[in-house]
This record gives sequence, C-alpha cells and structure tokens, in this order.
Amino acid sequence: MPSSVRFLTVRMFSLLLLLFIHLRACHSSPSIHPLCHDEESHALLQFKQSLVINESASSDPSAYPKVASWKVDGDCCSWDGVECDRDSGHVIGLDLSSSFLYGSINSNSTLFHLVHLGRLNLADNDFNNSEIPSEIRNLPRLFDLNLSQSSFSGQIPEEILQLSKLVSIDLRLNSMKLRKPGLQHLVESLTNLEVLHLSEVDISAKSGSQLETLLLEGTNFSGQLPESIGNLKSLKEFHAAECYFSGAIPSSLGNLTKLNSLDLSYNSFSGKIPSTFVNLLQLTYLSLSSNNFSSGTLHWLCNLTNLNSTIGLSQTNSYGEIPSCLGNLTQLAVLKLGENKLAGQIPESIFRLPNLETLYLHENLFRGTVNVGLLKSKSLVSFQINYNNLSVIGNSNDSVALPKFQILGFEQSVDILPWNNLRYLGLSGNKLEGALPIPPRSTIIYQVSNNRLTGEIPQAICNLTSLVILQLSNNSFSGDIPDAFSSDCTLREIDFSQNQLEGKIPRSLANCTKLEFLNIEKNKITDVFPSWLGIFPKLRVLILRSNRLHGVIGKPRANFEFQRLQIVDLSGPIPRGNQFDTFDRTSFDANPGLCGKPLSRKCGNGEDSLPAAKRDEGSAAYPLEFGWKVVVTGYASGLVIGVILGCVMDTRKYEWLVKNYFARWQR
Repeated sequence: MPSSVRFLTVRMFSLLLLLFIHLRACHSSPSIHPLCHDEESHALLQFKQSLVINESASSDPSAYPKVASWKVDGDCCSWDGVECDRDSGHVIGLDLSSSFLYGSINSNSTLFHLVHLGRLNLADNDFNNSEIPSEIRNLPRLFDLNLSQSSFSGQIPEEILQLSKLVSIDLRLNSMKLRKPGLQHLVESLTNLEVLHLSEVDISAKSGSQLETLLLEGTNFSGQLPESIGNLKSLKEFHAAECYFSGAIPSSLGNLTKLNSLDLSYNSFSGKIPSTFVNLLQLTYLSLSSNNFSSGTLHWLCNLTNLNSTIGLSQTNSYGEIPSCLGNLTQLAVLKLGENKLAGQIPESIFRLPNLETLYLHENLFRGTVNVGLLKSKSLVSFQINYNNLSVIGNSNDSVALPKFQILGFEQSVDILPWNNLRYLGLSGNKLEGALPIPPRSTIIYQVSNNRLTGEIPQAICNLTSLVILQLSNNSFSGDIPDAFSSDCTLREIDFSQNQLEGKIPRSLANCTKLEFLNIEKNKITDVFPSWLGIFPKLRVLILRSNRLHGVIGKPRANFEFQRLQIVDLSGPIPRGNQFDTFDRTSFDANPGLCGKPLSRKCGNGEDSLPAAKRDEGSAAYPLEFGWKVVVTGYASGLVIGVILGCVMDTRKYEWLVKNYFARWQR
C-alpha cells in the first residue's frame, strides 16, 4: 500500500475515533441535557402567578415556598420541585407539596398544559375549596397523584377514570365526595391502582350503593374509617384486615344489615366495639382480633345467631364471662378468644359444639376444671387453653372423639395422651408435676418448660422420630440425659437447661445431625468439653455454662468442625493458658459475674481461676488454643465466647437468638 494511502487511512480512522469519543462524551455527560420547552416553562410561570404564597397554607414545619425561586429567564428543568426527562426535556414530575400555595385551581389553569406529567404532588397547600377540574383528563400519563390535605372540595370528577395509568391516588383529608363515579367504578376502571387513600372523603349514599364486596386486606390504608362507610347499604362482605386503620370504628357500620362477613383484624382500632354491631344479624364470619379496643364484655354476641363460620376476638381487651349463648352456635367452626381478660368458668356448652375446628381460650383468667372428654367435635385441629388457672381431666376415649387433634396446651398433667395425630404439644409455663408425659410419635414440637416435673427423662423421648423441637428447661429432672438417640433423629433444638441432670453429655447425640441449638446450662453435668460436637454441620448455638465441665478446650482437628457455630457459652471462672493469658483485666469489663485472674475477684470455690489445662484422659481436647476469632461479652454471671462466622453478637442478640431462633417452627 502506498505511504500516502496508508497515511490517509490512518488519518481517517483517527478522525472517526475522535468523532466517536466526542459523540459518546456528549451523550453521556450529565451536565448536557435539553433545555425546558418554552411552552412548558410558560405554563409553569402562569401557574405560579395564579396563586399567592401564604405561610398559613401549609402545616408541615419543613414547608417552604418552592416556586419563589422560579425565574422568567431560567431553565425550568432546574427549578425547585420540577423534574424533566433527560432525553426530551419535557416536564414529567411536579412536586410542590408543602409550598405555602394559596388560591384556586380552575379549568383554565395552565397546570393542565403539562401533558407529559407522570407525577403530580400538591399535598399540604390551600387551594381554597377548589374542585378538581375535569381538565385533569389532559394529563393522560399521570401515574402518581397526591392532592391530600390541600383544601379541595366537591365531587371527585368522573374524568379521573380516564387516567388509566394511575398507580397511586392520595385524596385524603379534603372535603371531597365520591358519588359519580362511585368507589366501585373507581376501582374497576383504574386497573393499575395499587395505593388509594380516601380518608375523610365522603363516600355517600349514592356512591357505590350497589357495592356488595369491599376487600382491602393487606393494603396501606390508614387513618379512620369514614362514618359514611355506613351508607354502603348493599355491602355483604367487608374485609380490611392487616391495614393501618386507627381510631374508633364508626357506629354507622352497624347500619350494614346485609353484611355476612366482616374482618377488621390486625389494625389499630381503639375505643369500644360499637354497640350497633347487635344489628348485624346476617353475620356468619366476624373477626376483630388484634386491635387496641378498650374493655368490654361479649354479651352482644348473643344477638348474632347466624355466626356459623368464625368468631375471632383474640386480643380485644374483652373481660367478664363467655356468654353461654355461644354454645347454641352449633355450626361454628372457629372460636378465638385468647389473650383477653375473660374470667369465670368455661361453659361446658362450648366443648359440645360439634363442628369446631379451632378453639383458642389461652391467656385469660379462667378457673375451675375442664374435662377434655367433653370435646365432641370430630373436626378439632387446634385447641389452646394454656396460661389460665384450670385443672384438666381426660379419659382414654378421647382419641375417638378427636381424630384430627394437632395442638394442645393446658395447665395440669393428663396421664394419657392418646391423640395419634398430635403435632404441637405446648405445656410450658404451667404447674405440671410428676413424670414427663410422653407425647405420640406424630409430635413435631414438644414444649414443657417452666413446670414442676421430676424424675428422670424417659428414654422413650428418644424414639419420637418426628420431633424437631424438644424443650424441657426449668423443671426438676434428675439422673442422666438418655443415651438412646437413634440414627433417624430429626431434632433441631434441644433445651435441657435449668434442671438437676448429671452424668455426661450422651454420645448418641451425634446421631442428631440436624441439630442447630443445644442448651444444657445450669445442671450438674460432669464431663470434658465435648469436642466431638464439632461434627454437627448445622450447630449454631452451644450453651454449656454452669455445669461441672472440666479439662481443656481444644483446637478443632479440621477446619470443617463447628463450621456454623455462632454462640458457645462456657461460663465454670476465666480459663487460663495461651490466648487467655494475653488478656488484661479491661478485656473483661461489663462482665460482673466473672472471677479469677486477671481480675481481683476470687472465685467461689477458692480458686483464682481454672488451672492451666492438661490433656484429659479420654477427651479429644488439646491445650487451650482457639483457631477462631474470639469475642468476650457479658451475659448474666458468665462468659460468652462468640465464635464468629460473619457476624458479631452482643448480649442482646444472644438472648434474642436463644428465645426466638426456632419461633418459625411454632407458627
């Protein structure tokens, strides 16, 4: 190739490369963007001039006049509250919330010339009781509209139904009405709608008067239910569970005499349950659980004779006795009255309801004797009467009466546990005495902590091959821990803490390869540090403190031992030797229960600390040397050693983990 041609080719290539780099830089530079369109800049300035700035127009303490900085000769894309598209320069967002704006917005407003708007926020201003003009239809790209608390009034215009891209509408705290369109048309037309705030909007008699179903559960609705809800006279089903409603339930709800299903559970409603609820004679399903109601009795339920599905009134601050009339609701499937202040005796008629599937009476003030043999329902799945002051009796024929029984909780021991389908047996926090009852082999969770049980833990407990959680803490069990855990062990949590157990940690625990939590604190276990527990691939919490463990703690033989351990609590004085001898006394600050060197406090057994360790015969231990990063933190009267794998746990996290780690299994 001739040199001149070669030179020309290189030159052209260089020019093309420079041109490409220049175009690339121009396109990607954040400082270069199209200017605001003249007609949109003019429209914004005209909108500004149609209003005045009045500091009483906004209530937010952080409010300020955003439009004050708008200048005639400026680029509107740089104005406060204005958002432009980077490519086209069109105004796509306008946020003038809390801007001290005062005045009226009418059909001639240049606001509606901004046809590319996607977001419009005029909340917390004072538009002098203006109605929303029908010209809002000129903003077809609008997907987020917020006009809350801005003194709009009148009917919400029908033209709002043409804004089919709307995802969020907030019109709360205005004096507006929803008549035509009604609520039903609004929801049916705006199919992309995800958030709808209409608190204090008048949903009047002509609005949605034919609406039969209103389902709002799990949405972000908040504030008070409007009194006008009582005008939806055709409503048959109203569900608003798990929202953010608060304040009193409007008494007008009692006007909805066609209601057959009402669910307002899991909100923050306060005040009394309206007395007008006695008028809801068609109700078959009622749930008001988990609210902040003030105290009240349940006698109003006697009027609702059609309740044949559900009564959910747990955590409603109810007191007094259970009305015996509930025993007449022979079709009732679910009765939840737990966590209240109900007292007296439980009416026997409740136990004779033939179709009950769920009966929750736990955490009340009931007294007397309960004969579970009276339970006649063949469909019962869940039954809880724990945390009361009840005596419980039963008989061997209960297995015939309760073939689907899965959840049981009560105060005193029943010798026979015949329910072959029992899955969750919760007896914790009661007054059980005597030997440990053995649940059926179907049991997954067995909780019997905080009672007065005595004797040895039967070996039969090791044969429950479905068991995942076993909690026997804070009783008076004695003897050795059974050494009979089989190879098909499914246990994930074992808590034998705060008993009088002796002997060694059973080696058959090695069969429980799914174990994640092991707590044997505050017993009389005499053993060396169980290094062999390091084979558990999922063990996260190991609590051994306040026993008679001795010997040394060895470095793992392999890197895969204790691979997921997060908490190991050893607490018998501060160990001596190797790494611990390098810590000064300040390393143990905020641990008031520690004793021994280097602290001045001596230990109770007359020894300053554990002696430098020697290898213990038969143990897999080595002189004290940790292959892990060690963190010393305080817990009660002992030493917490956090073996860190990606996180550092302080005392509060440790306690939380101990109490809640396995909560998911109990839901």
